Amino acid sequence: MRICVAGAYGAFGIKHLDALAAIDEVTVTSVMGPTKTKIEALAAERGIGHAATRLEECIARDDVDAVILATPTQLHAEQAIACMKAGKPVLIEIPMADSLEDSEEIVRVQKETGVLAMAGQVRRFNPSHQWIQNKVATGELKIQQMDVQTYFFRRSNMNAKGEPRSWTDHLLWHHACHTVDLFQYQTGEVVSDCYGLEGPHHPDLGIAMDMSIGMKTPSGAICTLSLSFNNDGPLGTFFRYICDNGTYLARYDDLYDGNENQIDLSDVAVSNNGIELIDREFIAAIQEGREPNGSVAQTLDAMRTLDRIEKCF
Repeated sequence: MRICVAGAYGAFGIKHLDALAAIDEVTVTSVMGPTKTKIEALAAERGIGHAATRLEECIARDDVDAVILATPTQLHAEQAIACMKAGKPVLIEIPMADSLEDSEEIVRVQKETGVLAMAGQVRRFNPSHQWIQNKVATGELKIQQMDVQTYFFRRSNMNAKGEPRSWTDHLLWHHACHTVDLFQYQTGEVVSDCYGLEGPHHPDLGIAMDMSIGMKTPSGAICTLSLSFNNDGPLGTFFRYICDNGTYLARYDDLYDGNENQIDLSDVAVSNNGIELIDREFIAAIQEGREPNGSVAQTLDAMRTLDRIEKCF
């Protein structure tokens, strides 16, 4: 499998390059980034044969079988559609788009072309959340409540590498997208009731710096999600699963019970790296000619719920 990574020198582009390097019989043959000197330097450093500043050049190549988009969110829809129309399966980093309209267009084109398209809902693949999903599937656990905190400290438009962003992050369409999809995935239900509250907008960034979201499924499971760019403390997303048969705390790829006893996840997946696991699913689905877990069609309900929450503001 020969892969192009677009947005390759960004924070998540690098994570995908590292993850792909751990997967057998996968080669990154092309990388794309908007700055010529940066993308050519990255290609030289990684031994990648082709570098370009335009995605169109990459997807026209015969040595590109599929594409991973780690580009700015506002480009996702246009670029994903271009990949599908070029016959190239595409994995779109979260979120697949920053509006319901664009998300629905991605799904429409996927159905029209039949080309595989997957959304980067990596929480489905983190071993901690996979362990919960496996217990739910066998009937050992039923989720009663998820309490989730997504916290960062942000005063300027910087990415996870501490470099200036060319686009503006968003608590709802980017960060809440993880939890909205995960809640619906883990419960197996589409949210029936939801609300959202947002705090003041940053005077320069133009985005809400604090947000509170509540959701409920038809069976009665609830999710409380707190998000902030104002948190001066541990950063990241922390999940508390309150179930009928235990409480569990998920911190990225680690899982603890309600009394902080760590749970062994070594037999859950071939890796403890969620990015590697989502890339493996993308590649396996292409090779096996099947719909991937986290296809754009499967995750469209999360985008519909985000749109409903946005209408509360």
